[in-house]
Amino acid sequence: MILIDAVYINDSGGKILLDYLIKELENTDKKVYYLLDERLSHITFNIKSSNTITFLKSGLKNRSVFYKKNKDAFSTVLCFANLPPNIKLSCKVYVYFHQKLFLETPTSYNVKTKALLWLKRKVLIHFKNNTDEWIVQSDTMAKLLSKKIGIDFKKIFIIPFYEVIKEKTIKKEKSTYLYVSNGHEHKNHLKLIDAFCKFYDIHKAGKLILTIDKQFETLYNFIELKKQKGFPIINHGNVKRDDLGKIYSAAEYLVYPSLSESFGLGLLEAIDNNCKIIGADLPYTYAVCNPSLVFDPNEVDSIVSSLSLSLENNVKDSSSKVNNNINKLIELLQ
Repeated sequence: MILIDAVYINDSGGKILLDYLIKELENTDKKVYYLLDERLSHITFNIKSSNTITFLKSGLKNRSVFYKKNKDAFSTVLCFANLPPNIKLSCKVYVYFHQKLFLETPTSYNVKTKALLWLKRKVLIHFKNNTDEWIVQSDTMAKLLSKKIGIDFKKIFIIPFYEVIKEKTIKKEKSTYLYVSNGHEHKNHLKLIDAFCKFYDIHKAGKLILTIDKQFETLYNFIELKKQKGFPIINHGNVKRDDLGKIYSAAEYLVYPSLSESFGLGLLEAIDNNCKIIGADLPYTYAVCNPSLVFDPNEVDSIVSSLSLSLENNVKDSSSKVNNNINKLIELLQ
């Protein structure tokens, strides 16, 4: 039996990838045990009767109890939430690592957040020998994981995967700038919004489209304030996965100012829907795509300059560098 340990995954890109992995595994004849975050217990997962799903409250202690109780129950373990098992197992263990913040923290973060991420990195290093091999989504992540955690590069597989979402029936609206993301600090919304407002004051053109839920209260209120001042900003809030294709396909540009990404899933989703990419001039952008325009994500004026260039008629199309390798990942799980 295969164990998919995703006990720390409950939202954002990790949750999207987890849903896709579960769907694809359920289309195979593999026997699977899913260990999921308790915060997802309200969701109905469509799994076969021969498979098992358990919801566990996240935390090192609860996870340790689970592994000690089931240490001989599995043939293969895939830890999908960055952290190896708490104990050494006799079966094959893979860790799918996709949290760049554990390895490299943006300088803009406050002391408390930096300390928390430093602690998480120490925990990761403590348990690193409890896995056989690591899986990442890009070459840049492989190099960073090897350098920061001391992992032999030969033990790191590069297996990107993502679910293609397309909507071909929507007509694109000129000078629309979409950013599909949650409101975590490293996503860099404040500089993007300031830049768009400055850009709009200059050109009186464009529309900024965001997906910020009310749970990010300070950012949500900041967006509402800008809207009240007359800036053309549309905030869809938390968008259902089934509706994302329509939002992507209607936008001319995806603007992506994030300071830290392991993969940049939104970049690929946007390209699949024929959006041009205005991306941060950072390695994660070039690891997955050839962007149309780039900017320094730490400088508002740099973002303004790229937005201004996007108004010209000769902006090149963007292209993807990534193929969906979900089948390769599933083949590893025996």
